[in-house]
Amino acid sequence: MSRARKPDPKLTALQESGTLNPHAQEVRDEAFIAGDFFDARDLVQVRYEMLRRVRTEGQTIAEVAARFGISRPTFYKVQADFDREGLAGLLPDKRGPRGAHKLTAEVLHFIEEARAAEGGLSTNELLDRIAAKFGLNVHRRTVERALRREPKKKRQ
Repeated sequence: MSRARKPDPKLTALQESGTLNPHAQEVRDEAFIAGDFFDARDLVQVRYEMLRRVRTEGQTIAEVAARFGISRPTFYKVQADFDREGLAGLLPDKRGPRGAHKLTAEVLHFIEEARAAEGGLSTNELLDRIAAKFGLNVHRRTVERALRREPKKKRQ
């Protein structure tokens, strides 16, 4: 019987933080292959070392990009992100939509009017009305977040 391997704590940490290099196998730089300090799975470390090789060691972008398994445009994006944000720029961007993309201004206006006309509408009733009028399948939490963002009306 084979023993179950212990989980790698660094791998787990990289996965949880979103900094696991999805292309670690493409890093062919000698320091990452031979040594114990450099870890090709660590995306931030790989990006920093790429920039350092070009800036302090004077290596060309083309050769560094080839050794680190990325394209030159990707290198330029990493460099621009680092110049703009410092070390935080080396972190991967969050994936997915950046906001409530289904709730257009028209849908939000509809929600506002429906709530003004019938103050006690539940979220589920709003969802049904949005689906009927706009043909949109919106998640309940999306509507709840939009309602929280809506500025409170001042009492007169």
